[in-house]
Amino acid sequence: MSKIEIILSNIIITVAIVTAFFYLNKSEFLGNNDFTLQKDTIFINQDNSLSLNEEITNSRNTIITNTVKNVSPAVVGISVKEVRQYQYNSPFENHPFWGRFFGNQVFNKEISGLGSGAIISADGYILTNDHVAGTADEITVTMSNGKHYKAQKIGTDLTSDICLLKIDAKNLPFIPFGNSDNILIGEWVVALGNPFGLFDVSDKPTVTVGVISASNMNLSPVENRYYTDMIQTDASINQGNSGGPLVNSLGELIGMNTLIWTAQGSSGNVGVGFAIPSNKLKKVISELKNNGVFERNFWTGLNIHSIDEGIAKYYNLPNTRGVIITDVVYNSPADIAGLQPGDIIKQINDFNVDNYETLKGILQNYKTGEVVNIKIIRNNTELIKSMKLSKRK
Repeated sequence: MSKIEIILSNIIITVAIVTAFFYLNKSEFLGNNDFTLQKDTIFINQDNSLSLNEEITNSRNTIITNTVKNVSPAVVGISVKEVRQYQYNSPFENHPFWGRFFGNQVFNKEISGLGSGAIISADGYILTNDHVAGTADEITVTMSNGKHYKAQKIGTDLTSDICLLKIDAKNLPFIPFGNSDNILIGEWVVALGNPFGLFDVSDKPTVTVGVISASNMNLSPVENRYYTDMIQTDASINQGNSGGPLVNSLGELIGMNTLIWTAQGSSGNVGVGFAIPSNKLKKVISELKNNGVFERNFWTGLNIHSIDEGIAKYYNLPNTRGVIITDVVYNSPADIAGLQPGDIIKQINDFNVDNYETLKGILQNYKTGEVVNIKIIRNNTELIKSMKLSKRK
């Protein structure tokens, strides 16, 4: 046999052996490995998909959504009933005969109302507006878990529009107070509440988000209620939101939603709402809790007048902001403090005095016995005088 034939025979035999061996072990070398690879590939793809969905979900959770989740259980809906007395003026009032039978009549009518509130302690103290529950005869609080409680009125203050309620419950979720003096213009805030009674539909508060638009806003009084040092926000506030919390992104209560600014012919939100600052809330509710009332039976002995253009020109003032003292009662708190006719009052503590109305409103922030520092201009010189708000004798 030639050398070439021997080589060809060896090649054929080798190929036959390899082919037979591969065929006999096909399931091990190909089938199982292919299945394993395919299986692993599917598993890896599913894992990536789950991870991607989780990342998307987590990216939707922001500090705002977390705050809403934490705060919502401490927001309540408030429904009130009040019996009001009305008088019907009869056209026969002065008739000599029919007047005895069909004269003026007095009748009672039950009035219902809605508002919002915030739980501020684990033992059931709730904060709301005086104009929500201050004159109510019956108050029902609806929790976010659907439970209803009859509320007791601990105290209410018409002047500051603050009312403190209490329900008989324990271990409740509550919103901690923040420091309203540290708010930042432009920071995110969340307003929660019961606009148009929607809380009763789902047992959940309505949430709106905005920013702090301005602070230290002094507004005109409304029905003997004085709104000074207010927080302005563009978070939507509508009818029924009154008494609800305004919280910062940390979930701290920095204000109580109270007023909205409406366009002519509208009763809804136009992006301008106002909240009572938390530091004022804390001061008033402390008095309501301890005494049931915020005592303001002090006097000053001051007679004042708003500054007009003529007064500003005479005293060389740069503008008409402030008030001028026209008279001081002898031996009054103002007299004892050293205030004199002709003094221009520009500031009381940290409050700027714009006119007579703002000064009157500013003084409503203080209780009997407190001392206020008054910045005045006398003979073109700035002076500070301390006046104790003494009880009227």
